[in-house]
Amino acid sequence: MKRLSAAFIALTFSASLLAEGYQVNLQSTKQTAMGHVGAALKLGAESIHFNPAGMVFMENSIDLSAGASFTYPIATFTSNGVKSETNNPVSTPFFAYAGFKIYDNLAAGIGINSPYGSTLKWGKNWVGADVIQDIALQSFNIQPTLAYKVCDKLSIGAGMMIAFGNVELSRAMLPAGTLTAMGMGPEYADVIPVSATLTGNSKISLGYNLGVLYDLTERISLGASFRSCVRMKVEEGTARLDYASDAIKSIIQALPTFPQLDQGTFSAEMPMPANLNIGVSYQATDRLLLSAEAQTVFWKAYDKLDINFSQNVLNGYSLSARKDYKNVAAYRIGGEYNLTERFDLRAGLYYDQSPIRKELYNPETPGMDKIGISTGFSFRPVQNLSVDFALLYIQGISREGEYTYTNGLGQPAQLNGRYTNIAFSPSLGLSYKY
Repeated sequence: MKRLSAAFIALTFSASLLAEGYQVNLQSTKQTAMGHVGAALKLGAESIHFNPAGMVFMENSIDLSAGASFTYPIATFTSNGVKSETNNPVSTPFFAYAGFKIYDNLAAGIGINSPYGSTLKWGKNWVGADVIQDIALQSFNIQPTLAYKVCDKLSIGAGMMIAFGNVELSRAMLPAGTLTAMGMGPEYADVIPVSATLTGNSKISLGYNLGVLYDLTERISLGASFRSCVRMKVEEGTARLDYASDAIKSIIQALPTFPQLDQGTFSAEMPMPANLNIGVSYQATDRLLLSAEAQTVFWKAYDKLDINFSQNVLNGYSLSARKDYKNVAAYRIGGEYNLTERFDLRAGLYYDQSPIRKELYNPETPGMDKIGISTGFSFRPVQNLSVDFALLYIQGISREGEYTYTNGLGQPAQLNGRYTNIAFSPSLGLSYKY
């Protein structure tokens, strides 16, 4: 039971990272409407995230931008004709940027956003409860940034990423049917005896963001940006055990091999992957702007998950769980059309690959290749104020999962079925220049 409970921690903690939507690209309402392109664009303060080199091309002395998205993700799992569906709350990733033009060739700024986050609620008693029940991950990033114009055509930029976050997740420690197997009667066949909820706050971690932007011609620009990997560290995570009833609690706690996870702490470390974006933009006409971009996400950094337990839980047991994720790419196109002096229209399309290998696919990590379609607009009621709106629809490409694991009774188990995933994400933003 000790070894199995350690495996339980490793499996469950990793879920928070790799649930669908872990890396959040919703860092600008305008760019969401354009399929998240931005590496080769001059976005003012919003370039802090997409390519810091673009910030130096601010037209005004001060550029402010803020907004949030309201994401509605739905995942389903179907096995033997039985369909389970997540009941996820609305996720609200946000962003706020401030840019300041110091000289004609120098700009500084600061950004605050939530580039990683996930909420996934399968339920306490669904068929895969002993794999995962619920996950909630929040991550925040503060980025002071400088941009410098080397010459009229070339600019560079750099920022420091200051990241921190928290996680809460749960999983059944013993599967349904355990109590019946212990002789408590058929009425307990569907009861989950005990679940564990893990909570952890990560330490502050540092990374960097670099960018370069080059105007090839008056109408064509090339850009590249790199965001480094940031390793989030939880040093004193805690656990809570939830029993089906007080009577069941007394029975389970009397078992000599049952670990009291809520009596100690654990530590873990996990990567927020590096990203490389390379893009091109084309000012086709005075009113029409087009952009295309390729993004590489370096998920290969997540090859394993190491869990270390305190001495009073599992006698300081340590565990290393294989993850073996692969680097993947996303391909994006977007366009903006200046309809009038006060109104801009936008649209975008992208294809985003999943890093999850087939043999490791399970409901902890329902990521799949995705197609995103977006649209939006900006309205300027006064000269320097812009009200922005975007709507993004994400369609996951359905896939089969065949997952073999060891349950809390020490028995081999399988969870096989078909997964689907969709999401809707409206976004609202404001920007002001002066």
